[in-house]
Amino acid sequence: MPARSAKGAAPPASAPAKVRTAKPPRAWQRMLSGRRLDLLDPSPLDIEIEDIAHGLARVARWNGQTQGAHIFSVAQHTLLVEAIARLNRNLDRSVRLAILLHDAPEYVIGDMITPFKAVIGDAYKEVERRLLRAVHMRFGLPGDLAEEIAELIKSADRGAAYLEATRLAGFGAAEARRFFGAPPSLAPSVERDYLTPWPAQKAEDRYLRRFDQLWAQKRPRIRQVL
Repeated sequence: MPARSAKGAAPPASAPAKVRTAKPPRAWQRMLSGRRLDLLDPSPLDIEIEDIAHGLARVARWNGQTQGAHIFSVAQHTLLVEAIARLNRNLDRSVRLAILLHDAPEYVIGDMITPFKAVIGDAYKEVERRLLRAVHMRFGLPGDLAEEIAELIKSADRGAAYLEATRLAGFGAAEARRFFGAPPSLAPSVERDYLTPWPAQKAEDRYLRRFDQLWAQKRPRIRQVL
């Protein structure tokens, strides 16, 4: 039986404890443009090329383990990949634009090195895939690229990785060839330009300039409509 007070009355029942529900974690990032991009459900309407260029110019390839006074940025890497893809092919502007945007999700999620991607597994790949589809839709490209275009981008990406690895990241030629395949043949002046790490603002400006060249020749009015 419950204890009685001095006057014989039962003490008042204690109020039930309040259950606190945890707030869901924030899954969006605010961009300098003012957009808020949801990483789990990204909308093409929240994607701006200026945010992409700004972010990629400040994301380091190779976890920053490269020679030079500046990081070798994802923006500069992307421009190198596009230069390699154009070596022996007459590519239309849409394909070149897809190449320029192939690493665009990294303006939000960063450039994770391949060994760490293997540790994390499919969760990272799914977020990356959703972001890339949204980027493609924003700029008038198919959500999923044709297989031959995807393979073209992968091949040029491996070529860029070989050059970066041997020129900037301390790999020997034999080791780099095992991981990335045969190196592409760039003119010495092009190689010096694209493999000398640029300051962030220069990388951002050159990325935007190249985008504007491709965008103007692809669909001049879509950017304003969206």
